[in-house]
Amino acid sequence: MAEQASGVNWTQFWGTTYGKSHGAMQQRTAEHKALMSSMTASAPSEFSDEQTPSEKPAVVFVLGGPGCGKGTQCARIVDTYGWVHLSAGDLLRAEVASGSPDGEMISNYIKEGKIVPVEVTCNLLRKAMETSGKKNFLIDGFPRNQNNYDGWNRVMGEAANVAMVLFFDCSEEVMRKRLLGRAETSGRTDDNEATILKRFRVFQEESMPVIAQFEQEGLLRAVSAEQTPDEVFEVVRGVLSPLTGE
Repeated sequence: MAEQASGVNWTQFWGTTYGKSHGAMQQRTAEHKALMSSMTASAPSEFSDEQTPSEKPAVVFVLGGPGCGKGTQCARIVDTYGWVHLSAGDLLRAEVASGSPDGEMISNYIKEGKIVPVEVTCNLLRKAMETSGKKNFLIDGFPRNQNNYDGWNRVMGEAANVAMVLFFDCSEEVMRKRLLGRAETSGRTDDNEATILKRFRVFQEESMPVIAQFEQEGLLRAVSAEQTPDEVFEVVRGVLSPLTGE
């Protein structure tokens, strides 16, 4: 499939690229090996909706810096494979807009400048997964930090299988240009130079250690996100092929 998934930043940070992480792959847990082995042409796929109700839903976490193109690639994956795309941020905003008691609680946390408890976020994700009627999920921008990672394991660790973590690797310069270009039409208050630099710093300090943890677990798949959306998606299809059977 097209190009090998790689990225300049990823190479500098870890000294490795997708396709060369055999050592990390050997560290994969027995449960994950069993999950991946079930995703073959000769057995029912974890990423097939033709499953028994007792089977756990399968999750792909989608991570990357602000402006790396996660949303664009998630939309293409949904269009191509029919998976469900969930964003923790979108779910929180929707719950607030609903006016529910949980929404009011979330709104109060935000107004007071407090972090919404990760258990709340995980339970929103769980509810969305249960009500979707599907078994295959992309979770976008989560877990963002160690607290998210630990919370997921507490709330969802026994309820879902994390099949892989898709990491869109992109230089800060490319992401900055994309975000500033988006600012011309998006109207988003966080698409300005000062806020963008702060978001980059938070990503490096809080998200990259979690990404490193997934790499240690053998779950990480890094894809260079600096090409055109079409070129990136060709690589993504190759990365996802063990799950899709392509």
